[in-house]
Amino acid sequence: MRPRTLPLMLRIRSNIMLAPVFFLGTAFFGSIALVASLFDKSGRVQHRVAQLWARFSVACSLSRVRVIGVENLASLFPPQPPGSKPGDCIPCAQPCVFAANHTSYMDTPVVFSSLPVQFRILAKKELFGLPFIGWYLTRSGQLPIDTANPRATLSSFAAGVRTLRAGLSVFVFPEGARTPTGELQSFLNGAAFLAIRAKAPLVPIALIGVYDLLPIHTRHFYPSRTPIKLVFGRPISTEGHSPRESEALTEELRNAIDDLIQQHRS
Repeated sequence: MRPRTLPLMLRIRSNIMLAPVFFLGTAFFGSIALVASLFDKSGRVQHRVAQLWARFSVACSLSRVRVIGVENLASLFPPQPPGSKPGDCIPCAQPCVFAANHTSYMDTPVVFSSLPVQFRILAKKELFGLPFIGWYLTRSGQLPIDTANPRATLSSFAAGVRTLRAGLSVFVFPEGARTPTGELQSFLNGAAFLAIRAKAPLVPIALIGVYDLLPIHTRHFYPSRTPIKLVFGRPISTEGHSPRESEALTEELRNAIDDLIQQHRS
């Protein structure tokens, strides 16, 4: 599925107005996060800065995010208090592994703007070398993963397990890379392995409409009047599972995300 042709005036708006503001905002919030890292070793202030950057980025793309299925997480953390906004951090009763389909560079802002808990993200090590974004990832305790080096990958998983056992949730894109077509790709076993090792629930998340906003084939934003959707599925328990069952649990996770996509795509 290739992106639709964007009219000339909309391309000009995207390239001359939206993209520069997006990159300037990334530099601005990245600099704030870098300064905050000098005083906040826990990463919590930096996470709050990342949320502000994420909401700014979504606004720059002229999009809105609709969060669906928060009630499915009632067993993991209490409802948000009156007056709170989607994405405001609240106490988490049980750390978990969030796992979502990977459709676009805009997935990360959508996720950071919408998840209501502190979390750390398992990200490709190449991102850690980028200006501002890489600085944030390094200084805020995010978890690099080198998919080309099995030993380094195992080390990243061990760090992820320690993070979960310390009481922080972890976010993973099980596909490992953005989908080139907009359709769900095969999953790697990392998210399931992490959840089993840490005895943490595995939470499926479906991102819908983000590929249409910024497909892999283009640098243009394709804003739509239809909100982007972030849909939480029911947590998948890992109690009684062993690491040898990672593949079966990964298939269950993929089916759950696929079901959410099909259910909420229209």
